[in-house]
Amino acid sequence: MTIERLETKPRMSRIVKHNGTVYLCGQVCADATKDITEQTQTMLDKVETLLAQAGSSKQHMLSATIYLKTMADFSAMNAVWDAWVPDGHAPARACVEAAMARDVLLVEISVVAAEI
Repeated sequence: MTIERLETKPRMSRIVKHNGTVYLCGQVCADATKDITEQTQTMLDKVETLLAQAGSSKQHMLSATIYLKTMADFSAMNAVWDAWVPDGHAPARACVEAAMARDVLLVEISVVAAEI
């Protein structure tokens, strides 16, 4: 079984593919000065781009783990998430409150998807 790693750096690969499954490293927003709504949207835009690069799509997500700096942002994050996930294609999902790598980050996501 072959493991394919894309955009590999010393600490991690942005994408790992194995046995028809795509694993994305944690994704954060494009601009951490923005509010939870924009941080969530730009984070999900990055996920969509990486899934396409890996030969997958948001319709093929298997699971997602979302990390929020504070659960006070849960509803606002979910509003963006619900509009982004295609009807009938919601992955298994967990959402937890967590300390972030940088204090200005409000949300991060890790995704596993099937290859198309």
